[in-house]
Amino acid sequence: MPSPSSRSRGRRTISEINMVPFIDVMLVLLIIFMVTAPMISPSMVDLPSVGKAAKQPDQVVQVVIQKDERLELVSNGKTDSATLGSVAASVKRLVGDGTNTAVVISADRSVKYETVVKVMDSLQRAGIARVGLSVQLAP
Repeated sequence: MPSPSSRSRGRRTISEINMVPFIDVMLVLLIIFMVTAPMISPSMVDLPSVGKAAKQPDQVVQVVIQKDERLELVSNGKTDSATLGSVAASVKRLVGDGTNTAVVISADRSVKYETVVKVMDSLQRAGIARVGLSVQLAP
């Protein structure tokens, strides 16, 4: 009967990585890339130009929704009050025939989102095309 100490000496696990197959695969890939690289033709990429950007608005009308859901219209440093029913007419009066005028809606954090949607909906129904929301970072 073999002793327990002779059994452990007979077979050992080798913990080294066999690098030969790895090197063979790398050499095959290197040859493939060297053969195919001259066949690749350079191509042109169309980058966007500045001339295609949207034109900046001539005038910006800001609709401010306060905490108590009062509406204020700010345009050229002047502030006017408005109601939900008259906000579209008031903005159209301020815009006049200016087709390149943007309307920005900004609201207090505590205002219901439903109120913001109602203001935006009334402006879009009145035919005001450029309506956006103001986003400010929290202090």
